[in-house]
Amino acid sequence: MTLIYIGLGGFLGAISRYLVSKYINTIFALGNMPYGTLLVNISGAFILSFLMSLSMHKLEIPKNFMLFFSTGFIGSYTTFSTFMYETIMLNEESFTLYSFLYLIISIILGLIAAFLGYALGRMGT
Repeated sequence: MTLIYIGLGGFLGAISRYLVSKYINTIFALGNMPYGTLLVNISGAFILSFLMSLSMHKLEIPKNFMLFFSTGFIGSYTTFSTFMYETIMLNEESFTLYSFLYLIISIILGLIAAFLGYALGRMGT
């Protein structure tokens, strides 16, 4: 049953990643920055940190839901491998500035989002 929870979450997370990324990339078609992946990774960092903090400090969240959502959904929603590949491709295509900015912005905003999610989860709001 555990694998079904993780698999269903992964299925929904992968579809969500595709739809969110595609939508964001059509809205923010400025330069060559992969905004969709950037938003997915930052929002995933926030959501996972919020949920984990909430479950550690305020709520008793069922294990099956945590497997479904954190391991399955968020695990396939966030895209570290895509992030790395896009960073390399920006550099290969002579968009070195975009490559550097994408890397730095992703790391800094991802950490900020994770910190905020954790802090909000700990407060229980």
